[in-house]
Amino acid sequence: MKSIVFTLGELADRLGAAVRGATDKSIYGLATLQDAGPEQLSFLANPQYRKYLAQTQAAAVLLTAADAEGYQGDALIVANPYLAYAELSHLFDRKPKAPPGIHPSAVVAEDAQIDPSASIGAYVVIESGARIGADVSIGAHCFIGARSSVGEGGWLAPRVTLYHDVTIGRRVVIQSGAVIGGEGFGFANEKGVWQKIAQIGGVTIGDDVEIGANTTIDRGALADTQIGLGVKLDNQIMIAHNVQIGDHTAMAGCCGISGSTKIGSHCMIAGGVGMVGHIEVCDNVFVTGMTMVTRSITEPGSYSSGTAMQTAADWRKSAARIRQLDDMARRLQQLEKRLAAVTPDGDASSEA
Repeated sequence: MKSIVFTLGELADRLGAAVRGATDKSIYGLATLQDAGPEQLSFLANPQYRKYLAQTQAAAVLLTAADAEGYQGDALIVANPYLAYAELSHLFDRKPKAPPGIHPSAVVAEDAQIDPSASIGAYVVIESGARIGADVSIGAHCFIGARSSVGEGGWLAPRVTLYHDVTIGRRVVIQSGAVIGGEGFGFANEKGVWQKIAQIGGVTIGDDVEIGANTTIDRGALADTQIGLGVKLDNQIMIAHNVQIGDHTAMAGCCGISGSTKIGSHCMIAGGVGMVGHIEVCDNVFVTGMTMVTRSITEPGSYSSGTAMQTAADWRKSAARIRQLDDMARRLQQLEKRLAAVTPDGDASSEA
């Protein structure tokens, strides 16, 4: 495979960074401080890894001005090393670029609209009325349902499924196994028997969204399920019908969001979080891992409900105490009533 190489000076120009060291030094890739070799660029973004800086073998390191003061090697000095690393990572990305055109094995409806610059992979199925925009890449074995659309610059990994009436914005990335527009979990109970409710809404996904592998987003029961601009969804997330997620919210793996929940913009939802249905979460909320959100959140900030890890022995003691809390609360109330009855004006204090 052909090597990707840039000089340190070229990378500095792209970032607008100050260079300390040889501008003509060749950089062949990126690596962590611990693993970098003499032809790789590294970065220090988390103080936890500062201990590796003195021993790194990296050709150069992305550093803040403060961290660069104590480092003797070559460096690119930037305000935000992690953001700089994110930008440079695209230069060294080896992901193959599919050529334009429709693979002979693809099955495409006659009235589907496909831009000539789009790439349609092997065994893709595109149904009637679907629209595929410019520079879209549809991986092998994908399914694009009737009247669904994928906006300009979209990239679907192999085996992505879009049901009918799914609208995907521009530059959206969807990883393998994701299913968008499946039927929501809607049933009415009549005398113990569940009657199915037709899910007649769709799914609308904004520009610059990323959706992880095996994540599912159900279609709306009436109106569309809505994912805002720039939303980032990790792997194995469940988004139920009629959920709304605001712009630039990020959600880590294995979250479950119940139906008709509305999540605001610029929120961060950590891994394993669950949310009950029909609640609202305001903008700028951070929910820590494994939290169960059982009511609406109306104030920005950080929220948790899970308990921190303990040794098994300590956890068993804590669990025993939790089972005793109700009885302890009743006994405390009884003691307070008795104390109030024998203390003047209900004041627990007394004079000697």
